Amino acid sequence: MPEISVIIPVFNGEKTIQETIQSVLDQSFTDLEVIVINDGSQDSTLSIVSTITDPRVRVFSYENAGLANSRNRGFSQATGEYVSFLDADDLWTVDKLEAQYKALQANPQAAVAYSWVDYIDESGKFFRSASHTTANGDVYEQLLLNNFLENGSNPLIRRQALADVGGFDSQLASSEDWDMWLRLAARYKFVAVSSPQVLYRKSSHSMSCNALKMEAESLRMLDKAFSQAPQALQHLKRNSTANLYHYLTFKSFEGTPKRKNGLLAARFFCSAIANNPSMLLSWKTVLRVLAKVSLVTLLPPEQSQSAIKAAKRVVRLERVKKPKSISTQS
Repeated sequence: MPEISVIIPVFNGEKTIQETIQSVLDQSFTDLEVIVINDGSQDSTLSIVSTITDPRVRVFSYENAGLANSRNRGFSQATGEYVSFLDADDLWTVDKLEAQYKALQANPQAAVAYSWVDYIDESGKFFRSASHTTANGDVYEQLLLNNFLENGSNPLIRRQALADVGGFDSQLASSEDWDMWLRLAARYKFVAVSSPQVLYRKSSHSMSCNALKMEAESLRMLDKAFSQAPQALQHLKRNSTANLYHYLTFKSFEGTPKRKNGLLAARFFCSAIANNPSMLLSWKTVLRVLAKVSLVTLLPPEQSQSAIKAAKRVVRLERVKKPKSISTQS
């Protein structure tokens, strides 16, 4: 039996599925199986996957049931002692599984290994870095405040730990990955691989771009999480909610700038401040949000997009020009 099972749910993923699967087959860790769960795709996804001849790839087709159910179906087919999930439009660097596997071998007390995340655009080019958070051991409290694993394509998990906490919650249409990581963190230790090995694709058609849906589902998930959290951690809920709205604020600016997006970002940012007024002390962030909201709401889409790009170029130039401080000792 393979040591690692990689589960890839896919629904209408013809544009990216082959590249995603190839990023697994190219892993330096080779003792693996790839379980593709075709979630009722109506495009050429199944035909594309069927052309892959690597015997490590197994394909299962079902009627459409959503991401959480597809991950659970994949786990029911998995035979490896370790399991990792990969969304059909994301990629891994070639050393991702090897590094996480070695981290778990070196830390037998941990059940979950995760890596840093970088964002790529629809063409697969680097877009920006994510939070690059390193947290080891008992990460439950920190994970309540922020989903620093970033997405569902990240961790390598011991099979028994996944079995112990149960499957992904199919009642959550999004944030089901954060919910799973929290349930794991409540019982098991984590270990970080401090290297960007998960390439998370930003797409205008991805679920994560629907900020309103994300708001509703994430608030539901946080209600669930804090209903299960100990009393000593209940005070974190307002900060956790503030962090969520801070994230949604900048999520609203992704894609083509539209006036409604600017207004939505303004509402989200007000909700973030209402839950954590100390965010006002981060004046650079406040100015950045106000500037973006103004540009997006007052200018036509093309002009606001050009203005935002120009502002980013100025900021980058200022960072380059800013002289490094030199410390001297007498």
